[in-house]
Amino acid sequence: MNFLAHIYLSGDNDLVKTGNFIADGIHGKPDQFPPDVQKGIVLHRFIDTYTDSHPIFRQGTKRLHSAYHHYAGVIMDIYYDHFLAKNWNRYHSQPLEDFADGFYKILTSNYEILPEKNRGMMPYMIKHNWLVMYASVEGIGEILRQMDHRTNHRSGMGKSVKELQEFYTEYEQEFTEFFEDMQAQASEKLESLSK
Repeated sequence: MNFLAHIYLSGDNDLVKTGNFIADGIHGKPDQFPPDVQKGIVLHRFIDTYTDSHPIFRQGTKRLHSAYHHYAGVIMDIYYDHFLAKNWNRYHSQPLEDFADGFYKILTSNYEILPEKNRGMMPYMIKHNWLVMYASVEGIGEILRQMDHRTNHRSGMGKSVKELQEFYTEYEQEFTEFFEDMQAQASEKLESLSK
C-alpha cells in the first residue's frame, strides 16, 4: 500500500491521515506527536505488516521477485495504489480529484507536524498531483521512474510498468480481493486505537 491507500484507510480524521502519511519517516515510539497523529502512525505500521504478510500480496510479489528482488514489495504497493485510484468510485463517494485536493489542504494546514523529509516532498506531490496520477498506467509509469531515479537506477523499478501491463487482469483481481480484507482489518484496527 502506498500513499493513496494509506490515506484512504485512515478514515475521516485529518490528524490520523497526517500520521499515516508521515509514518515511514518516524522510528520508535511516536510520543512527540498529538494522539491522533500517533494513531495514524500505528495504523500505518499495522497496514504495512498485514499487507507484507498477506498471501495474495505475496503471490503478486513472486511475479516480480526475479527481476526486482527486494524492491518487489515496493512496486506492488504502487500497483495497488493504481488499482485503488482507477476504481476509486467503487470505494469512495467523493471524486478522486476532490479527495486528493482535500488531502493536500490537510498537509498544508498541518505543515508544522511534518518531518523534514515530508516537507521536502510535499511541493512535488501537490504540483504533480501524485494521488491522481496513480489512476493511469502512464502516471504509475512516471511514479516508478521517479522512484527508480531515487535509487540511482539500482532498483530497475522504472521498467516494472511492463509487468503491470503483462499481468494487469491478475493484479487487478488480486487487489480487489485483498483490499476487501484490508479495509475490514484497518477499520477494526482504527476502532481499537480509538478506544
